[in-house]
Amino acid sequence: MYLRCRWCGTSSFQRLLCPVCAGSDLRTERSAGLGVIRHATVVQRNTPGARNVSLVEMAEGFTVRGRVSGPLVAIRTGDRVQLTTSADPVRREPVFKLCEEPFSGPHHGSYAGWR
Repeated sequence: MYLRCRWCGTSSFQRLLCPVCAGSDLRTERSAGLGVIRHATVVQRNTPGARNVSLVEMAEGFTVRGRVSGPLVAIRTGDRVQLTTSADPVRREPVFKLCEEPFSGPHHGSYAGWR
C-alpha cells in the first residue's frame, strides 16, 4: 500500500504530507509490487550475518527501502524485483525477490514493456 496526493498526483510511501506540494489529502492505493533496484548495499554490523539493504523505485513512482532476498552477489542496481511479503518480520521493511525473467535491450532497469 502507498499514498497518492489527491491534489498533484504524486505517489509516496509512509508520509504524512505530499513531498511535492505538502498537501495532506492523500489516498491509499495498492501497488502492483514491481520495481527496480536503484541502490543496493550489504550491511554486516549489528546482525549475525550479512544482509542486503536496497532502495527500490516502484512502478508507481515512489521509492521504498527494503530487503531483496537471494544471494547477495546476485543483487545489483538496475535489477527488476517483485514484492514477496508485506514486511520483514524483524525490521518491518518490505521484502522483494529478483524477477526471474531475463531482460535485455537498451532499457535495462526501466519499466519499458511492463505496462
